[in-house]
Amino acid sequence: MRFITAALALAASSCVCAHTTMFSVSVDGADQGDGRNVYIRSPPNNSPVKDLASPDLVCNVDGGKAVTSFVKAAAGSTLTFEWFHDNRGDDIIDGTHKGPIITYIAPFTTGNGAQAIWTKIAEAGFAGGKWAVDTLIANRGKNDFVLPADLAAGQYLIRQEIIALHEADAAFNVNAARGAQFYPSCVQVEVAGSGTAVPSQNFNVNTGYTFGDPGILFNLYAAFTSYPIPGPAIAALAGSASGGAAPAPVPTTSAAAAAPTTTAAAATTTAVRAPATTMVTSVRQGTTTAAASTKASARPVSPCRAS
Repeated sequence: MRFITAALALAASSCVCAHTTMFSVSVDGADQGDGRNVYIRSPPNNSPVKDLASPDLVCNVDGGKAVTSFVKAAAGSTLTFEWFHDNRGDDIIDGTHKGPIITYIAPFTTGNGAQAIWTKIAEAGFAGGKWAVDTLIANRGKNDFVLPADLAAGQYLIRQEIIALHEADAAFNVNAARGAQFYPSCVQVEVAGSGTAVPSQNFNVNTGYTFGDPGILFNLYAAFTSYPIPGPAIAALAGSASGGAAPAPVPTTSAAAAAPTTTAAAATTTAVRAPATTMVTSVRQGTTTAAASTKASARPVSPCRAS
């Protein structure tokens, strides 16, 4: 009996500790330093968000609190977002928390981002029998994506989310003990370059995601051959013809001088220009047909907080 009780306690503890949040950003391989509450709008803990109506779904808890610095990068740069569990370079997130990683961009706002302002620029789901989360763990928490090469200069928010599907066989609005777990994080980024592409997809995370979305209500424990990544397709925008809101201009006065200069260092890589009609060159993986053969014998119930 004592052994069973201890085992159950350990399982509950493992669930609570299996979560993740963002630590830092690298620009073309150059680590910008610990970004927590510096250029990342960091939540107070690494708990998931499960309520699709909550503004926390967008930039997490405290996502409406702008921080002091921006990561500086040229359009066309490769950004690496680094996630961690409790300490940098640890187990990152529990291996059972399989699911996609999705990246959006929006013109900079000091608010919580809970508006129709987002444009999808990268995604990874299920391909070759592996989930994006599997690759994240193998890469020690690092996820790469490329800033659109023709992106207009200015200040942006970049939102990256991990969606853990280990309890997504039931919808949160039907069974609050289960449901997909979202781990969103928003980074303040200042982009340099001569591009003209303006994000214009105007996706609203709170209303664009639904509890019945097949990428959110998904049975990880049944046989499947593909996974439909939630949200719109990756955007491809013409620089001069886009109808989105312009990014926030880069401050030219000393008002921006309060930002620390030891983190968010400017990237020195020159932007590689893409054709004017192409904003993103990554390939959507949502319809991959790699066979999945792994099944779990039990569906764990999480005691974790959900906002």
